[in-house]
Amino acid sequence: MSASDLPARDNVPENYKWNASSVFASRAAWEAEFKRAMSSVTRVRRHSGLIGKGRTQLLAAMRDIEALTRRTGRLVTYAVMDHHVETTQPEAARLYGRAMGLVGQVMSAQSFLDPQLLRVGRTKLRQWMKAEPLLAKYAHYYDDLFRKQKHVRSAEVEEVLGMLADPFSGPHMLNNMLTSADFQFRPARSTAGVELPVAQSTFDELMANPDREVRRTAFESYTGQYLAFKNTSAQNLVSSIKQNVLMMRARRQRTTLDMALFESNIPGRVFTNLLSIFRKNLPTWHKYWAVRKRALAVDTLQPYDIWAPMAASRPSVTYEQAVDWVCAGMAPLGEDYVQAMRRGCLEQRWVDSMPSKGKTDGAFSAGSPGTHPFILMSWDHNIFSVSTLAHELGHSMHSYMAWQTQPLVYSNYSLFVAEVASNFNQAMTRGHLLKSNTEKAFQINVLEEALSNFHRYFFIMPTLARFELEVHQRIERGAGLTASDLNALMADLFTEGYGEQMHVDREQVGITWATFGHMYSDYYVYQYATGISGANALAKRILDGVPGAAGAYVDFLKAGGSQYPLELLKKAGVNLATPKPVESAFGVLSEYVDKLDELTR
Repeated sequence: MSASDLPARDNVPENYKWNASSVFASRAAWEAEFKRAMSSVTRVRRHSGLIGKGRTQLLAAMRDIEALTRRTGRLVTYAVMDHHVETTQPEAARLYGRAMGLVGQVMSAQSFLDPQLLRVGRTKLRQWMKAEPLLAKYAHYYDDLFRKQKHVRSAEVEEVLGMLADPFSGPHMLNNMLTSADFQFRPARSTAGVELPVAQSTFDELMANPDREVRRTAFESYTGQYLAFKNTSAQNLVSSIKQNVLMMRARRQRTTLDMALFESNIPGRVFTNLLSIFRKNLPTWHKYWAVRKRALAVDTLQPYDIWAPMAASRPSVTYEQAVDWVCAGMAPLGEDYVQAMRRGCLEQRWVDSMPSKGKTDGAFSAGSPGTHPFILMSWDHNIFSVSTLAHELGHSMHSYMAWQTQPLVYSNYSLFVAEVASNFNQAMTRGHLLKSNTEKAFQINVLEEALSNFHRYFFIMPTLARFELEVHQRIERGAGLTASDLNALMADLFTEGYGEQMHVDREQVGITWATFGHMYSDYYVYQYATGISGANALAKRILDGVPGAAGAYVDFLKAGGSQYPLELLKKAGVNLATPKPVESAFGVLSEYVDKLDELTR
């Protein structure tokens, strides 16, 4: 059996596919809209040099830019989903490439706006907003622009930087095509000699197989394929980071980290606090590895044992049952929230849920105002898929509520708050499941899911953040980096994280960086760890019955990007500028480890 035995896209039932026709009836309709978007690009360019003439000209420019942004969002949403559900389909890849090219043209076309607004000046803009109420909604946008003023370049430079969006998407797209479309993995093999397909959409399921031989051979197949292309992947990642360094210098920022944090007004201590507290609490993870080693009764714990089942059995969960569980977990947020989510999952086909040949790995939420907030994932019929669905629905409901409430300019929100919303849904669903079913095996299953979730977001992601920071700093200093350098650094960090409880094959563990496409979004991964910290703090407030906590959280979702991330989270009830939420999250982790230790004895 090989990966080719996965179902073809045409054999996936329609109700488990994303609702493509709700965006465009066909690719021909997409093409027609693409032509209209290109005309809109020309229309937007005509506003250059005019907005300083008065509030009427500024309002006209803002309206045309928003119309183009909305149109582009629909085109990109369709192209992204169409490509990622079937990465081997050439026409889908072509549309995806053209959509990314359009994004670059849009950024270039509107690049005149910020430099010319700065020339207008804050005083005059305030006068115009007072005289023209339709401009008043842009107050936060304008204030944020003046905060960034020293890093905004001339209109000519901004135009060039905007044009770079298309060519700079190359490393990310190359990585996706290489790992999702071109990689062919050797099949795994069970103790009985049965072959099982290894693919991006089956790997997680194989790593949770109770047969250790399946896990070992799947892990070796997966890491072996990445190792076979380690030099290509290394140079691709280095090229991506060099692009980020170029942008840092063009923006006159001190470091790439400063540039990333500055964008959302995040103080540097948020990042440094996280890494410091993470290292201080590594003994909690070492204890978990010891519990897992004892419960699995293995002489040497291996990385492929991290997902091995510890319960005697694992419940088989249908997609529909999972929707019911997530909806029950989110009930404290109110009927409007729950019913919108249920309709999206079961009637409006937000979720492309089932694995198929050529489908990309992982899971994500994608959409824009004017579309549904779609989800891509690969359903494995287990408690871990329930968690993934809850996570992505956190993103999608965040988008849904922001789009319903905010003007287009604030309809998007930063990654920093995005990962709070996604992890919040997991925490709430988990709390419901632990409370509603006290049967021992079920409790162990839910705790394993919880620890798997924490492992990904509170162990893997901070470790990748440490790796990412060091690699960026080396490239900023002009150092050359090879695959061997990257693998050695990654292996060192995981050796520290695993402690004495885990065997580390430095080649297999060292290639971990290449298995995460997140590395092509600079300084993304640390936000998973801050996100899970904020999420558990906010979920605890609601589960503990704090008056007004649920309403404050819903208001946070509705706020979209209308305020800075830390301000929004403070209003919701958590201050991530302090170490407390991260330390408290380690407290939650420790409780889970202790409870699992107790139940598995």
